Amino acid sequence: MITKKELDELVKQYETTDFIKDDPIQIPHRFKTYEDITISAFITSCFAYGNRKVFIQKLNELFDKIDNKPHEYVLNFEPDLLKDFNYRFSKDTDVICFFEKLHDLYKNKSSLKELFKQNYNGDIQQMMQAVCNYFYCDCNLTQGYCHLFPNPQKGCAMKRVSMFLRWMIRKPPVDFGIWDFIPKSELVIPLDTHVARMSRKLGLLERNSNDFKAVKELTDRLKQFDSNDPVKYDFALFGYGVAHKDL
Repeated sequence: MITKKELDELVKQYETTDFIKDDPIQIPHRFKTYEDITISAFITSCFAYGNRKVFIQKLNELFDKIDNKPHEYVLNFEPDLLKDFNYRFSKDTDVICFFEKLHDLYKNKSSLKELFKQNYNGDIQQMMQAVCNYFYCDCNLTQGYCHLFPNPQKGCAMKRVSMFLRWMIRKPPVDFGIWDFIPKSELVIPLDTHVARMSRKLGLLERNSNDFKAVKELTDRLKQFDSNDPVKYDFALFGYGVAHKDL
């Protein structure tokens, strides 16, 4: 099994500003205000699946449609701007409904931070479920809609919302560190295919399925290396996995 010293060296190699340019986090890094960063990060995370170059291109198209003003668009919400925008499983009707839920949230003087914060009681998975319940309420739960924010009850890895939480909680240079109600020690690893594959290769993960049980197993293993910040190893495992696809 890989050692803490070796993993820490990989973190130093990959957790740099150079990581940003090829990662979906590049999109919220384009914005300056708190709400623009938060909303753009959440939207980006929801669409961050499939081929990276393809979904980043689609996200650029999406943000162009809303004039690169995510907070203003969510507040004023013009559904016609999103007509004909789709990505893989999600049709324009799914995307419009998703933005309508964001609009309702902010129209009612709340925010994404408040939605997550009010439902956090020390259990990340329960918080994810509560947020899911909000987005699923009074919506047509098509496959395309549900794919934007999967249901934790199904046991899936919840990689994209875990990534979003990493962005919001951990400090720069890569992440933003603009939310403070969840300790970084309680974050869970965003388990994508690169992280899962390398974790098994390096002896950090035994479970074969890429589900939330695997997320917990890997996060607990990484806490043995750094109990205060286990998710920092996301950079090491992801970066090393992308660089060594042949392993």
